[in-house]
Amino acid sequence: MLIPRLLVQRTLLRSLPTTRVLFSRTLHVKQTLRPLAHTPSVAKFSRRNIVTTSASTTTESTSPSTTTPVQNETETDTQQPPVSLYDQVYVGPLEQTYKRLKLFSITSLALSTTLAPFIFVVESSLPMNARIALAMIAITTSASSTGLVGWCGKSYVTQLKYIRPEENGGAEGMEMTTMSLFVKPRITRVYDPSFLVESGRPFAKWELAQTVVLSKEESEGERRVEPGQEETVAETRDKDGKLLGRWVVTWGENGEGTCREIGSVVRCYSVHEELLP
Repeated sequence: MLIPRLLVQRTLLRSLPTTRVLFSRTLHVKQTLRPLAHTPSVAKFSRRNIVTTSASTTTESTSPSTTTPVQNETETDTQQPPVSLYDQVYVGPLEQTYKRLKLFSITSLALSTTLAPFIFVVESSLPMNARIALAMIAITTSASSTGLVGWCGKSYVTQLKYIRPEENGGAEGMEMTTMSLFVKPRITRVYDPSFLVESGRPFAKWELAQTVVLSKEESEGERRVEPGQEETVAETRDKDGKLLGRWVVTWGENGEGTCREIGSVVRCYSVHEELLP
């Protein structure tokens, strides 16, 4: 019995140090983990990640809400009321073409007039009569082309707009801008567009009527006129507002009116009717 007990004790004694070593190693490992435990910093880092993620999530979630007002504004823009007729301005598409053509014609006329005297100065075998004829032909040709360009472009309307009735004595009017030969604006106000009729002049669509006749209802109604009464139908002014001319109607019997020009008024107008507002 003694031998087995000794064997048991030896076995226990041998196993006991081993258990202590293992236990001490386990404790050592736990002790090394304690100082290296960065749980707070990891938690903070995790919170930052959460905050960043939530911010990005918030941004993503709010992005549809930010685009919604833009869509609403776009829809609102498309649903805006139409522009009033009196706020629209007609612009002639050939305005720059006529302007450049007039400037070119005036420049060529000035050059031909300036250089014509040199024909008599330069030594040549041409007789004096031939030189005079050559100079006259050059000047006449240039002047004729310039005059033709000015006549054709005088009636071209570069801008047109309608006048509100409250600004025109209770009736709708029209204001048209044309250019003179020297490219200076001429602004003509037609106070009664019913005086505009179809023109038979080349390079013109409308013109101020020479004679008019009121209907019986008009002559006896609100628009009653007396024989000898005069009215201003249209006025032409320069860009500074200086009056250049008027188109005046003189009424006779039975509502018949005869128009005449006082000063220099633009009577004919060339417009692109398909582009009018």
